[in-house]
Amino acid sequence: MREAPVPVLKRTARELRAARDQDNEVHTVTTILRHDPLMTLILLRYLQQNKRRSQVDEVVQVEQALMMIGLQGFYDKVVPELLAEDVLKSQPAAIIGLLHTVQQATRAAYFARDWSIRLKDLHFDEIHVAALLHNFAEILLWCHAPEQMSQVRALQLQDSTLRSRDAQRRILGFKISDLQLELAKSWQLPELLIHFMERNWAHERQMRTLVLSVNLSRHLSNGWEDAALPDDYQDIGELLHLPAEQVIGLVREAKI
Repeated sequence: MREAPVPVLKRTARELRAARDQDNEVHTVTTILRHDPLMTLILLRYLQQNKRRSQVDEVVQVEQALMMIGLQGFYDKVVPELLAEDVLKSQPAAIIGLLHTVQQATRAAYFARDWSIRLKDLHFDEIHVAALLHNFAEILLWCHAPEQMSQVRALQLQDSTLRSRDAQRRILGFKISDLQLELAKSWQLPELLIHFMERNWAHERQMRTLVLSVNLSRHLSNGWEDAALPDDYQDIGELLHLPAEQVIGLVREAKI
């Protein structure tokens, strides 16, 4: 997996081509990347592996990373030609699994960013990226081990009480979160992201924001009647100092 190519979503590639043709600004490209955890991963990995000696601080913000590389450098050196949908063109079920997982990630990132802004957290962009990349290894496995991931999904559909990590161990022999941590360290991703993957509670409120956004997104993927949602609304209300009823309204009104 360390050496496996990381593809980009077809939609992202199309939008980036349009942005390049129209000579759009960094902000436009940043907005495009907010919806593709794979392209965000590629960008941050490239920046970490091509650090300048003068660079002291690690960069987690997408817009800052683009500014450091420059848009021309980004288009020429970073954007891959490989498309995720092409990798899985003979396996439509795996494409659905891939896009489903990407949707969970982008939805979690939206909530994490929104809540961080409401809490006046100046690091809302970093929390957004942490949520967006929270399950990047699962997305990569849909690209490179679609048969096994389909088996994991089938086990969970057969038994709704089966924990994800138990289904993963049964089919893959390991937890995907363990693979992700090893990849993050091998690729020398920013320490802040690794701390969040390790569930390091040193930044307690930010960690809680991340965990709750990921949980909410996962439960929403099962529909509005998922049994875990009332507890999610209660916990989010405690984080944001809002009644659960108001949290429900915020979630339902979210533009995602």
